[in-house]
Amino acid sequence: MPVPEFVADLRAHVGHAPLWLSGVSAVVVDDDGRILLTRRADNGLWAVVSGILEPGEEPGPAALREIREETGVEAELVRITSVDTAGPITYPNGDVASYLDVCFLARALSGEARVADEENLEVAWFAPDALPAELTESSGPRIVRALRGEPEAWFSRRSPTGP
Repeated sequence: MPVPEFVADLRAHVGHAPLWLSGVSAVVVDDDGRILLTRRADNGLWAVVSGILEPGEEPGPAALREIREETGVEAELVRITSVDTAGPITYPNGDVASYLDVCFLARALSGEARVADEENLEVAWFAPDALPAELTESSGPRIVRALRGEPEAWFSRRSPTGP
């Protein structure tokens, strides 16, 4: 489901007004070091796997759920690579949202990468030095931080109005 039911319920009350939501993203790598990306249906851009946490859901299980639901790939989490914000984003239907995002590095375990939901148009593996040009603004930095190999998470020092 592209919009979680609890968000649709909120939208019934607030319309297109800005929402602050918790999200997760995952830089999924395979044994060859390739990165799994999805081409989003809402904007046509390539992105790391991402999604909204359900009420009461913890970030780690949410990231694994999103990977499975969006790509059909089973994965394991390696570490948190960043905690930052994204948005505000205005969606084609007029909804506005900002996100607190917890990003993970994940390792693919099994499953063939495929479009597994209506949120994406394509799913593909890319070498880190051959990423598509049509990449979401947030995905590039998330990939760079995930591949650095640093044992601790990176926490954004960006101000709400810019870098």
